[in-house]
Amino acid sequence: MSNKFYDVVIIGGGPGGYVCAIKAAQLGMNVACVDKRSTLGGTCLNVGCIPSKALLHSSNKFEEAQFYLEEHGVNIKGVSLDLKTLLARKTKVVSDLTQGIAYLFKKNKIDFLEGEASFVSESSLKIEGKDGCTIQSKNFVIATGSEVVPLPGVDIDEKQVVTSTGALDFEKVPEHLVVIGGGYIGLELGSVWRRLGSKVTVVEYADRIVPAMDLDVGKALYTELKSQGMDFKLSTKVTKVKKSKSSVTVSVEKSSGGAVEEINCDVVLSCAGRRAFTENLNLDVTKVQTNDQGQIKVNGAFQTGATNIFAIGDVIEGPMLAHKAEEEGIAVAEILAGQHPHINYNAIPGVVYTHPEVATVGKTEEDLKKEGVDYGIGKFPFTANSRAKSTGETKGFVKILTHKKSDEILGVHIIHNEAGTMIAECVLAMEYKASSEDIARTCHAHPTVNEAIKEAALAAHFKAIHA
Repeated sequence: MSNKFYDVVIIGGGPGGYVCAIKAAQLGMNVACVDKRSTLGGTCLNVGCIPSKALLHSSNKFEEAQFYLEEHGVNIKGVSLDLKTLLARKTKVVSDLTQGIAYLFKKNKIDFLEGEASFVSESSLKIEGKDGCTIQSKNFVIATGSEVVPLPGVDIDEKQVVTSTGALDFEKVPEHLVVIGGGYIGLELGSVWRRLGSKVTVVEYADRIVPAMDLDVGKALYTELKSQGMDFKLSTKVTKVKKSKSSVTVSVEKSSGGAVEEINCDVVLSCAGRRAFTENLNLDVTKVQTNDQGQIKVNGAFQTGATNIFAIGDVIEGPMLAHKAEEEGIAVAEILAGQHPHINYNAIPGVVYTHPEVATVGKTEEDLKKEGVDYGIGKFPFTANSRAKSTGETKGFVKILTHKKSDEILGVHIIHNEAGTMIAECVLAMEYKASSEDIARTCHAHPTVNEAIKEAALAAHFKAIHA
């Protein structure tokens, strides 16, 4: 293996890396992919997006059986939780998917090398670990992802003080879980354990949860999660976390200062953000440069200071989203094949998989105000949507932001239990620079929740029919 020469070697087997590898192989390149894990899929598949969504789905079913099926005429007595089985299902989902990627690598004749990679030069890579060797390649793609941002005074042990990884495998349901950070990950995992019986307190430094979200939607999500029993301490910072044998004490104070409050709990989940992971790559022997945040600097073609070394995903600027990394991985493979791909970063959706879900794409209303754009709003509530009425999922709304003169859709924000799926229609519309009239004049099947998108588009263009 040490004498083998590749067209491209991808460092990192996460969504960006493995997708890049497959696309490059499909385009006729000789490809290798290096990852420290024995299984492909990176953080997202192994300990992130996928296992957390499996737990969200299972915990939602448990809560539904406990409290909400009776109104549908389904009477269940003695509902109880088998946490071991619930977690085993999550593990099997992950295993099935990682095996699926391994199959795709074999199918596309991609060499998978398990170990930690570091540059020897701009044309050579050293791998330490199971498949230890030195390999040469014409091109390299850095797709090593991100890691949890450490907080001062917060000592992670993955037992009493955990990251999102540890929060996937609690041996028992915590009585009281304190979540540091009111972003996507913290709210999702907090939702899981609240449904399974935990008291959950979210500590957020900003004055609102998911601060980058459209304010209307963020307020609606906050209200809903609070009504479900989640407790919030906004504009609050964690100053200290002290562990004992049986409990954890979290010291907090208002972001502006003031008296220190102590919260006693049995588990703390640290979700205060993520940072680019480039440790041990030995970038100093290359012309690869990083910015003040530790992200790798790239040009419009994802090239670093070394023109044969590319970087994608969480290690470069932009939202840390698996699907963003995938698009970049495909783009790099196409660039290496001499093609000319383009990514519209204004049409990258984001989803919070709470219940209800929140999905967003494009500009928020606050963005447009800051930019001085003359915009219009079309809004439609799910209380007026017949499919939502029939399923009992009437909370939330669709909000469409348009350019006042051209009617082009500038942003869409949805809060509903199916928002993550619904947003795809809006992303496609924005990719083709559609107007609200375009969606308003598109026939939507009845009864579906997507009719709410049509109605919001009608409201932006002229007037909604059912509101």
